[in-house]
Amino acid sequence: MEKEILDLTKKFVSIRSTDDNKQELKNVLDLALSHLDGYTIEHFERAGIPSALVYNTKIRPKKFKVLFNVHLDVVPGLEKNYIPKIIKGRLYGVGSMDMKGNAAAVILLFKKLAKDLSYPVAIQLVTDEEVGGFNGTKLQIEKGVRAEFVIATEPTNFDIVHMAKGVLWLKILARGLTAHGAYPWRGENAVWKMNNFLNRLAKKFPIPKKEKWITTVNLSSIISTNTSINKIPDDCSVSLDIRFIEKDKKTILENIKKIAENMKVQIIEKESPLFTKQDNPYLKLLAQSTSAKINKKAVLRGANGTSDARHFASVGCPGVEFGPIGGGIGSDEEWVDIKSLNTYANILESFLVQINEK
Repeated sequence: MEKEILDLTKKFVSIRSTDDNKQELKNVLDLALSHLDGYTIEHFERAGIPSALVYNTKIRPKKFKVLFNVHLDVVPGLEKNYIPKIIKGRLYGVGSMDMKGNAAAVILLFKKLAKDLSYPVAIQLVTDEEVGGFNGTKLQIEKGVRAEFVIATEPTNFDIVHMAKGVLWLKILARGLTAHGAYPWRGENAVWKMNNFLNRLAKKFPIPKKEKWITTVNLSSIISTNTSINKIPDDCSVSLDIRFIEKDKKTILENIKKIAENMKVQIIEKESPLFTKQDNPYLKLLAQSTSAKINKKAVLRGANGTSDARHFASVGCPGVEFGPIGGGIGSDEEWVDIKSLNTYANILESFLVQINEK
């Protein structure tokens, strides 16, 4: 199946399926669906963002046993990089690793195998993961799509990502009292108030010196509307990008509010972490299938970033991120290892067939 996967990957890469190109989002989805004739297809759309759900039963079940979450949108790249090129066993091009090669492998495996499985399995094709997945995966979940186990086909170099940090985006607003800069005792400086908050925040959540599985806080911006050098600012706001681990899920927001004291805390976004226990039977079976095909023990690990799997985690559907070998994600030199795409399909085939036999 290696040649088929490669050919479809090249076609996917040549489509400029970026967030600002709605027609190409439709085109890439249409190309994917053209390989899935004979299966039940549900179409979804919100805010001009198309997605689809393809499955091997006539009626959508309450829960699929396994669901593959596949995104077909990409981070924008240089014009020349939408022309796929092969160098020393690697396919280079925009989205080749994230995740058009992965998508091609899963789509063609699903086409080949799903009809022979005795249980309900689905492939979810979305076109907005890179901008949050709110009108693709999240919309489908709102419409009742559920699964016992979700595999987000993200690039992982055959590691199995069973944990990913949650996302909390906040805006903190401090208010003060304006006055002339020559008489600071007559006012209340909002920037100094914010400075004190940031010092407390940094003490509570220090930046680690190296990668560590802890909750982290990034200070994204500091803004005051004051533009006069001789005036005491009466407002200041900061934006925070907080990535939190599972054990902090219930406490992170309250902890920030305590540090902020009397400041206004505005939630921009709050997304659940991914956390699937290592003794999950589907996870154990995937690890066994992976180990057998790559001839070494599968690595289970966490990820600092996030994927659409978090939307399923928020409704109690366990899952992982799992994908083939590649590099240069989101860069001008993004690539995917061609042979690993075939290995990836073989791992997933073994996984699905073993479920069938249980």
